[in-house]
Amino acid sequence: MEKKSSVNIYDLNLPSDLRKLTVGECDDICAQIRDILVDTVSKNGGHLASNLGTVELSVALHRVFHSPKDKLVWDVSHQSYTHKLLTGRLESFNTLRQQGGISGFTRPSESKHDAFVGGHSSTAVSAALGMATAMRLKGDNKHSAIAIVGDGATSGGLFFEGINNAGKSKTNTIVVINNNEMSISKSVGGFAKYLSVMRTSDSYIRTKGVVQNVLDKTPILGKPIANTIRYSKNVVKEALIHSNFFEEMGFEFIGPIDGHNIAELEYGLRQAKNMHKPVIVYVMTVKGKGYAPAEANPGEYHGVGSFEIKTGNPDVTPADSFSAEFGCCVSDLARDNNKVCAVTAAMKYGTGLQYFAKEHPSRFFDVGIAEEHAVTFCGGLASMGMIPVFAVYSTFLQRAVDQIIHDLAISNTHAVIGVDRAGIVGGDGETHQGIFDVSLLTSIPNTTVYSPSCYEELRLCTGKAILSDNGVCAVRYPRGEETEICAKSVLSTDFVFENNSADILLVTYGRLYENVTKAKSILNKAGVKADVLKLVKIHPVSKQAADVISSHKKVFFFEESYENGSVSQKLDRLANESYATCITDFLPHSDVGSLLDKCGLSPEKIAKKVIENI
Repeated sequence: MEKKSSVNIYDLNLPSDLRKLTVGECDDICAQIRDILVDTVSKNGGHLASNLGTVELSVALHRVFHSPKDKLVWDVSHQSYTHKLLTGRLESFNTLRQQGGISGFTRPSESKHDAFVGGHSSTAVSAALGMATAMRLKGDNKHSAIAIVGDGATSGGLFFEGINNAGKSKTNTIVVINNNEMSISKSVGGFAKYLSVMRTSDSYIRTKGVVQNVLDKTPILGKPIANTIRYSKNVVKEALIHSNFFEEMGFEFIGPIDGHNIAELEYGLRQAKNMHKPVIVYVMTVKGKGYAPAEANPGEYHGVGSFEIKTGNPDVTPADSFSAEFGCCVSDLARDNNKVCAVTAAMKYGTGLQYFAKEHPSRFFDVGIAEEHAVTFCGGLASMGMIPVFAVYSTFLQRAVDQIIHDLAISNTHAVIGVDRAGIVGGDGETHQGIFDVSLLTSIPNTTVYSPSCYEELRLCTGKAILSDNGVCAVRYPRGEETEICAKSVLSTDFVFENNSADILLVTYGRLYENVTKAKSILNKAGVKADVLKLVKIHPVSKQAADVISSHKKVFFFEESYENGSVSQKLDRLANESYATCITDFLPHSDVGSLLDKCGLSPEKIAKKVIENI
């Protein structure tokens, strides 16, 4: 039995020194990596369970392949923390998700070892195929493009589009499917069940390998017999695991492999590397591996804030949130109206729909990581008289804009979209900031958009959107809790005007009402009077609200929205003299307060802008 050594990860020149280590030494490194992951994420927050499950896989990939010449493309890339530790970011890993620190996702601008921007699901196969095709066009048949895909991401349609093209491509495209039976919520759908069955099909793989090995070593008769039984291979395979979808698509298939056994992983990955053709490597892992609380509750430890390592408990008991309030509200409304249905794209807990799922299970639908399908599915439900409510993060709603236009808005179909995590979200960075939904949704006909500022206003808007309105209705709300000032504000489903008989008007909506109110106090102390207009229905803006805007000499808009297509841009023609502060670029990871200040949306920056322009 191989004796483990006490090698220290901080003494290694990574990733090259990994190839000099024994398997036992690699096991030591994996244990150290898990300690680093738990320690860092417990302080900074981030994705824990998924990264604990891919430690050995990441080490094996870097022992077999030579990044950056070989391209490692991590799907979503939330599980790439070990990859980051192994590619020059060990010393700076304590800055994970902090302002000025390293991202929680792959970023080519951060490292040459990050082959592709990550953040959204199911993109890796298509990207890796493009890279492998470029290698072939450049005459490079030595290196490979490797897509590392979680089983949850296989529920996304883009994954199948990539697989459909890659299998017949004659490129060095390797797809590593990591099956831990989880995405954020538990993986759902027919393909997830198929992968689950394949976890138990090692009898087929083992039998196939043994027979092939014996025949290859049998002189004279080996190859003729192999050719003879090739015809009957499908019969044997059918008896053992029915059929292999990936082989039908043109891939060679290797696995299942124990994703926590480095020797097995390396053997399988080297086989794939030496085939020089499209290959699926099927790996089985345990999400949260090595940290008991995360193993026991992988969904809760998918994305976490800070927590206490010893107990796994969060530093602060989670308070109510807009997400939970929305989920409870929809569930309450469904109690009295059996037409109300709830739909999620693998985000039941993230969007607060667990309450609905528990109370109304027959009307709750988790479609997997498939936002486009979710919207069109809602269109189908609505066409039969149901009232579908699709709760989705703002950043993921971007993927379904075509379906909103084509499958809902054109026919003026009544469906409700709960746009969660609207506005700045902080630590997840550019790919997750919810700053485009306003521009996108307010450009679509037959669409009404609400942006409530507190829980009670959220309930009012949600009730109106579900029970009274027509067409597509979106209710957008931020991550986290309501603020004290917003909770005490006057409620409306249209607008609230605070008239101080001023020539200056401050216009905002959603949680920014808090900062604008504080800015008004700063202005008062500076001797500057200002009226405040809190929009609640931000599209279409009512004539009464438009009249308020046009009646002021100077108007200042403040939005957590991208500038092009923003509410202020659409309403700019109504103001005599208008000054808009919006978001004009992608936002990196940082805390929400810092990003608001960076964008000129903190109370101090809001007041400063007004003073400078009066």
